[in-house]
Amino acid sequence: MSLSYGTILHFAAIVTTQVPTSSSLMPAHGSSDSLPSVLAFNLGHDGAVASLRDGRLVFSLEAEKDSHRRHLNLGADLFFDAICKAGRVPDVVAISGWRGGPVTARPSGPAYEGVEGHHATFTEIELFGTPTLLFRSTHERSHLFCSYGLSPFENREPCYALVWEGQIGSFYEINETLTIRKLKEVLRAPGYKYSFLFDLADPTRSVGGWRHDAAGKLMALAAYSSRGQVTRMEDSVIQRILTTVLPPTSSKAAFTDSPYFNCGVTDEVFTELVGKFSDRLFRIFYEYAKRHLTKGFPLLIAGGCGLNCEWNSLWRDSGLFRDVFVPPIANDSGAAVGTAIDAQFALSGRAKIGWDVYRGLEFQWDHEPDGFDVATLDVAALAGLLAADHIVAWVQGKYEIGPRALGNRSLLAAPFAESMTARLNGIKRREPYRPIAPVCVDEEAHRCFGVSDLSPYMLYFFKVRAPELRAVTHVDGSARVQTLSETANPRLYSLLCAFRERTGFGVLCNTSLNFPDRGFINRSSDLFAYAVAEGIDTVVVDDRVYTRAR
Repeated sequence: MSLSYGTILHFAAIVTTQVPTSSSLMPAHGSSDSLPSVLAFNLGHDGAVASLRDGRLVFSLEAEKDSHRRHLNLGADLFFDAICKAGRVPDVVAISGWRGGPVTARPSGPAYEGVEGHHATFTEIELFGTPTLLFRSTHERSHLFCSYGLSPFENREPCYALVWEGQIGSFYEINETLTIRKLKEVLRAPGYKYSFLFDLADPTRSVGGWRHDAAGKLMALAAYSSRGQVTRMEDSVIQRILTTVLPPTSSKAAFTDSPYFNCGVTDEVFTELVGKFSDRLFRIFYEYAKRHLTKGFPLLIAGGCGLNCEWNSLWRDSGLFRDVFVPPIANDSGAAVGTAIDAQFALSGRAKIGWDVYRGLEFQWDHEPDGFDVATLDVAALAGLLAADHIVAWVQGKYEIGPRALGNRSLLAAPFAESMTARLNGIKRREPYRPIAPVCVDEEAHRCFGVSDLSPYMLYFFKVRAPELRAVTHVDGSARVQTLSETANPRLYSLLCAFRERTGFGVLCNTSLNFPDRGFINRSSDLFAYAVAEGIDTVVVDDRVYTRAR
């Protein structure tokens, strides 16, 4: 069951009077040395709940995790889990906007867009009989504060920001007072336009609607394009989509006359178009940035398009910015975190938090496995199994925030044989044209992939330098690399080092541990049922190894 904004208001017993500036509950903006505790909600798709305490991210829980449907709205179970996990009434309950129109037109809830200070408001409420504050802010601001608050840049350091996602495609400037100024809406609905191209060619897709998985598939297909001269036919459909397609109300029905309509997504004529369309869309934003973002500030990237590794790599290599930062929760899974940071900033003047990617829930034991032998983890022995082409289901601690498996909910395998790519894609029920990403110890990153600045969140492409790594090399020679330090994930790091001792490469295939179209597995009943169904003989949970008995 999904929760509405009104349900949250009713549950919290809202007192609708606006907080006066003299209220004892609300410090003057930026005047308090203490940092408020915040419990924040994103009620839209990629629904999530996040908690801040003492300036640190305590947890970020996402509706899709624990084998729920991908991109799910916030549900009642997760809502009450978060209330219980918070442990006490927070200083602030924060809600990220998920409605169209200006704030003034929607007094019952925060809007989707708007960046000025008046788009963030406080109201006095009582939660379980305890006075606290309700903070309401826009979805647009949540993206900006998420990327700013998680970035490595100093508090109040001026930055440029790019938010590009389903609806929004805009550049911003954030000054030393953290005043946000929207510079330009460069292109409306870039994410919808990008995804629509895939749906246009997909004969299994109906003529209406929009789906969330198309963008990732299109990114994989772009590697099959020669990126040569754009033909007249290609230019015609590119221009038509960029100027007229505005999902979710648009429909394939308007494109039945296109030569790409239901042509099949692996058709060579279509895959040739994909790379050129991707380049054209990026170029629109690049040309604006080149002309107008000239102060040398670092660039923050937020929104679902921030998961496009090719575009992130182009921004990184553009030379336009002192640095580029993309958070691992660039998509809407970061909206709750961003709104929590927005609330913290409004009350304390601080828009930075302490965090790491392993801020989900602990693994849940709801069923003891049958038919598995158990032993203590020996990373050298496990490395031997991996070198012998075993696939390992790997579970450690809390699950990762965001959509990428970064070593706590992963399928691991040897990175050498092309057949391993096919095996993993078969287990995942993924199309054969989709690549498998590598995880690599920091020390091997330059030798194997040419990585110089490290890539801990699997958000950039690099060219594979070691021809032996065929299982993680895409058709264009690229790989979506996660680099790993010992401090970030000690147990996986030790396994990679043991694998390097045996094979000469501290690299493994790393793809997410999940059922098709579901979030990460997070309970034992699902994990061992998955292992049996998919023929996975080795399962690791923390420091225990479970091997199927024969």
